[in-house]
This record gives sequence, structure tokens and C-alpha cells, in this order.
Amino acid sequence: MPHDELLDLARTVATQAAELAARRRIEGVAVADLKSSSVDVVTHADRESEQLIRSLLADARPDDGFLGEESGAERGSSGLTWVVDPIDGTVNYLYGIPHYAISIAVVEGEPDPSTWRSLAGAVVNLGAGETYTGTAGGGSHVNGQPLRVAEEVDLSEALVATGFSYLQELRVEQGRVIASLLPQVRDIRRMGTASLDLCMVASGRVNAYFERSLNPWDHAAAALIAREAGATVKGRGAEAEGKDFILAAQPAVAQKLEAALSQLKA
Repeated sequence: MPHDELLDLARTVATQAAELAARRRIEGVAVADLKSSSVDVVTHADRESEQLIRSLLADARPDDGFLGEESGAERGSSGLTWVVDPIDGTVNYLYGIPHYAISIAVVEGEPDPSTWRSLAGAVVNLGAGETYTGTAGGGSHVNGQPLRVAEEVDLSEALVATGFSYLQELRVEQGRVIASLLPQVRDIRRMGTASLDLCMVASGRVNAYFERSLNPWDHAAAALIAREAGATVKGRGAEAEGKDFILAAQPAVAQKLEAALSQLKA
């Protein structure tokens, strides 16, 4: 199946899930459970969105694997796995902040960012009316228009996005890093949705993004979109992006930011 067909499926399913989430937001959102901490919530809509996505993908591609934030992993026989965040930015969603997304990627190989090859991905931000898409070797787009990262700037002129863990001890460390980094950059943005942070790197709305403690579904689609827009997307040193660390930026800016973060022992 060509990547474009995989992308069409990802985009179609993500759009349907986004429409469901928007309806549930109007009806009222309730917390269903807590995850890693008392501030890490999952709503009934998260679970319903993932159930819809899983069902639609299984109908269309029954031999593929699945890895979702809410329902876990299921191996397939095709060598492809769908990696899904049914609502990225759940806290924004819970509070009615229209900055959340449905993220769907399809990867080749084991569902491990250090070894997989991302083939296609879609990130739908219904609140902004934006659908970000990307395919391996085919570029990335928002609403059909090509994406390109911002031009190189000095670190002092860089607008840098980041996010924070839900774990208290890691938050303390992240706060220390941000306090030291802030005087070195134009400003910091913390918007609460990792997939959209990466898409903002792709669109040039921010110059860079970094974060610790992400899960594969947080970045599977958007890392591909950013990379196809010309960004360097990486982990520490020569490592691939993963749970320990992810950084995305125009290549020269990525080098400058990584050097600054290394000095801060981030």
C-alpha cells in the first residue's frame, strides 16, 4: 500500500475522531481516571476516541498492529503498526482550551521510536481548523499547503516550545532548566500538546521544541511531519528521539539549543 493511501486513512480516521471529541466537549467532559499522577488525567472522551480509531483502522487494515495511549499494544502480521494518541493535550481539552489534537501515525517495524521507520502521519487540530500531514520522503503539509521550518536564527532570537512531565520530581528539574534557559532565548512557550508543538516547528511558528518524558504516541506522527519540513528531530547525542528526550528545530538552531541544554545538564 503506497504511503499516500496510508496517509489518507490516517487523515480520515483522525478527522472522524476529532469530530467525535468536539461533540463530547460540547456535551461536557468528565474525568474517567488518573494515570501517572493526580494531575495526569484521562477522560471518557479519550477512551471513546481511541475505541473509534481502533475500530476504523481494524476494519480497513486488519493485519496491522496497534499501539494506543489508552488501550495498549496489539501485534499485527503485516509489519506495520498504527501509533495513536486519541486526544493529545487532554488537560487543555478538559478545561475547554481549543488546543488539543488527534494524532495517528503508521510505522514500519516494532513500535519503538529508536528502531521504527515512520511512513505517514496526521495530526488534526479541529479547534484551529488545521490538519497536519506528512509522509516519508513526501514532505509535510497543513491543509494541503507545504510546510517549512523557520530560517536559522541566533539562540537569543529563538522562540522555544517545551512541555512538562506530570511527575513532581521531574517537574522540579524541568523548572530549573527553564529558569536558566529563559535568559538565553527570545521566549519560552508551554502550550500543553506535544504533537502541536512539533507541528509548530514544522510550520515555522516556533523555532525549536524540546521535552523529556514523552511516550511514542505523543510524537510518532508529528516528529515525521517536522522532519519532512526540514527540522532535525533527535534525542540526546546520536540517539533517536524517545522517552528520555526529544529536540526538534531547524538544523543549526538544533545544534545551538542542544549545546545550551547540555551545559544546563537538561
